[in-house]
Amino acid sequence: MALEDPALAELADHFGISQEFWDWKGRHTTISPDTVRTILAALEVDASTPETAWAAVQEVRTKPWRRTLPTCVVLEQGQPRIVNVHVAAGADAHLVVRTEDGQDFVCQQVDNTEPDREVDGVRLGRATFELPTDLPLGYHRLVLYTVGRTVESPLIVTPATLPFPPAMGEKRVWGYATQIYSVRSSNSWGLGDLVDLSDLCVWASTQQFADYLLINPLHAAQPVPPIEPSPYLPSSRRYTNPIYLRPEAIPEYAALDDRTRADIEAFRTTLHDQIKDADQLRRNEAYAAKLGALEVLYRVGLPPARQMAFEGFRRREGRALRDFAIWCALFEFFGPDWRTWPAEYQRPSSPEVADFYAQNADRVHFFEWLQWNCEHQLSLAQQAARDAGMKVGLVQDLAVGVNKASADTWMLADVFAQGVSVGAPPDQYNQAGQDWGQPPWRPDRLAELAYAPFREMVRSVLRHSGGVRADHIIGLFRLWWVPEGAGPQQGCYVRYDHEALIGILALEAHRAGALVVGEDLGTVEPWVRDYLTRRGLLGTSVLWFENDEHGRPLSPEDWRTLCMASVTTHDLPPTAGYLAGDHVRLRHRLGLLTESLDDELQHARHEHEALLGVLAARGYLHDDDLTQGADEVERLVLGMHRFLLDTPSRVLNVALTDAVGDRLTQNQPGTIDEYPNWRVPLSGPDNRPMLLEDVYASARAMRISAVMNGFEQVPEPWGARSAGQ
Repeated sequence: MALEDPALAELADHFGISQEFWDWKGRHTTISPDTVRTILAALEVDASTPETAWAAVQEVRTKPWRRTLPTCVVLEQGQPRIVNVHVAAGADAHLVVRTEDGQDFVCQQVDNTEPDREVDGVRLGRATFELPTDLPLGYHRLVLYTVGRTVESPLIVTPATLPFPPAMGEKRVWGYATQIYSVRSSNSWGLGDLVDLSDLCVWASTQQFADYLLINPLHAAQPVPPIEPSPYLPSSRRYTNPIYLRPEAIPEYAALDDRTRADIEAFRTTLHDQIKDADQLRRNEAYAAKLGALEVLYRVGLPPARQMAFEGFRRREGRALRDFAIWCALFEFFGPDWRTWPAEYQRPSSPEVADFYAQNADRVHFFEWLQWNCEHQLSLAQQAARDAGMKVGLVQDLAVGVNKASADTWMLADVFAQGVSVGAPPDQYNQAGQDWGQPPWRPDRLAELAYAPFREMVRSVLRHSGGVRADHIIGLFRLWWVPEGAGPQQGCYVRYDHEALIGILALEAHRAGALVVGEDLGTVEPWVRDYLTRRGLLGTSVLWFENDEHGRPLSPEDWRTLCMASVTTHDLPPTAGYLAGDHVRLRHRLGLLTESLDDELQHARHEHEALLGVLAARGYLHDDDLTQGADEVERLVLGMHRFLLDTPSRVLNVALTDAVGDRLTQNQPGTIDEYPNWRVPLSGPDNRPMLLEDVYASARAMRISAVMNGFEQVPEPWGARSAGQ
C-alpha cells in the first residue's frame, strides 16, 4: 500500500523515494512514513508536519516555472525530445543548440496549450520546442533568446548504444580479475603496486594471451596512516591512492646520489623487518615507509622538462586537484574527520582555507606531486598492457561511493545527502542487510551541476584504462538509503536519473574507446538488465548465481551475450573455498546467518551437486586434467571455466585466485574488522602467500589459461621454460 498522506506521497514520487518494493524472496514490503520523512530531510525538504509537507509540495510544483530553461537536459542521440521554457507571458522565444564545436542547430517550436501562470508576482508563459534529432554526441548548450536577454543551459547528447572498443572487433576476449594490492613481488613494498600491475599485465598477455586485467578500485584513501583497508570505501573516487606508487620507478630515483638512495633503502629495509612474519597485508606500515621514501624523493626536485610536466598537470586538473591536496594537508593538521575541524576549515572556499594554503603551499604541492606520479605510473601500466598485446588492457573498478569523512564530501559537501548512508536491503547472501557507511549523492544536486562531479570522476578513471567496471551499477538507477541510527531493514530505495547517468557513462567510455561492465548482481528489477543491454553496457554473470526459474543452473547457451561472465567474484571465496563451504562456515562464525549452519551447508551442497551434475552431463570434466597435474578440485574449477566458453558472452573473466588455487576469502560482506577484509595476500592451495614471481612459475595458471584459449596442450610456465634455456 502506498503512503496514505497525499502530500507525503507526492513528495516521495517527485524525489524518487520508494513507497514499496519486493525483497529478494519476492515479498511485497511497504516503506514507513517516518523513513520517507527522514529521506526527505536528507534532501533538505521539511515534511515533518502536514503543513510543512504541503508547503513543500507547492514549492515542488512551482519551481520549474521559476526556471527559464531546464537545469540540464540529457538525451540519447537520435531520439526525439521536447524542452519546455518559461518566459514572460506573450514574449517571443527562440531556442538553438550550440554544440561543443560552435555549430548552431535551430529548435522548432511546437504547440503548447499550457495556460499562463503567475509566479512570484510575474505572469509567465510556457513555450515548447522540439530538439533536432541529428545532434552530435557531446556536451552542448541550449541557448534561449527572449525579450532582449539570452539564457543558457547544459545539453548532453549521449550514445544510444556504446560500441565495443575497436581493438576488440567482433571477437570474444578473456582476462583476469585480481586485487592488485594482494599481488606482491619481491621488489614491492609489502603490497602490490603499479609496477607489479605492469608486470602482471605483461605476464597475462604474453604467457596467457589474456586481453585485459580487471583490478580493484585504485581510489585515494586517507593521505597518511592509518588508512581504510577497503578499496571500496575511499576518500576520493577522482584521485589515486599513492600507496600503489613504486618509489624506485619515479624517474628522479635513477639520478640519486648514493647517500640519498641509501636513505630510501633504509625505509624499505625497516618495513621488511616489520612485516616479514606477518600473515596479513600491513597497509599502514607499508604506506608509512613508502611516504618517508617519497618525501625524500620530492625534496630532490625536478629537472626542467619534468617541472614543466608537473605544472601542466596541476594546470589541467585545476581547482579540484588543489582542493584535494589542501584536504590532505588539513587532514594531517586537524585529524581524519573534517566534520570535527574548526568550522572555518570545513569548506574549501573559506578565507581561512586560502590562508592555510598560502602558509603550507609546499606540503600541498607534495600531495599534488604524489597524484602526478600516480598518473604517470598508471599510464605506464596501461601502456605496458597494450604494448604486450592486450586488446583492452586495464579495466578499473569504480566504487559505489566514498566514506563520510572523505575528501570528496569536503570538496562537494552540498552534493551529498546528510543523515543517511548507502547500503543494501536483506538478501540471500547477507540476510541482515548492509550499511556501507557511504553518503549518497543527491540526485537533485547532480542535475543542478549538469552531472559534472560524475562525469569528471568517470573521465579520470578512464584516462588510463581500456574499460571500467561500475560496482553496483544498480546505484545509477536506485540506491538503498539507510537513515542514521536505523538498521538496513529500515531503509528505502531512492531513484536516480539513470538515463542521464548511464548516458554520460557511455559517452565518456565512447570517447575513451573503452568498454563498460556493470555489476548488476543481487536484487535487480528485470527491466534494468534489458536497459543496460540496449545501451551497450555489459552486465555481470556469475556461474553460481545464474539459475533458471526452477532454481537449476542456467544452460550456457541461455546466458547473456553482453556480459562479463565468470565463475566467481571478489565478494565470494575463490572457487576452491566455495566448493568446500568456506563461505557458509565463515558467515556462521561471524553471526551472519539467519538459518542454522547445518541447513545452510545442506543448501550449499545441493547447489554444488546441481552444478557439478551439469558439468559432468555436458562433458566439461576431463580426465586428462588429472594426468596433466590437476587435483580433483582443480578439475572441477577447469570444468566450470569450460562451461563459460560455451556461453555467448563476449567477455569472459577468470579470478587470479582460481588460477593459482587460492581458497582464502578476500572480503566478507557485512563485516569490517571481524574478518581481515582486503588484507589477505594472494596465496596458493596450501594457504601460503605467493609472490608475483611464483605466479609466473605456476603450472596451475597455465592449465586454466589453456582452457580459456582452447589449447589442446598446456604450455610450460615461464619459470620452467626460462630454467631450461
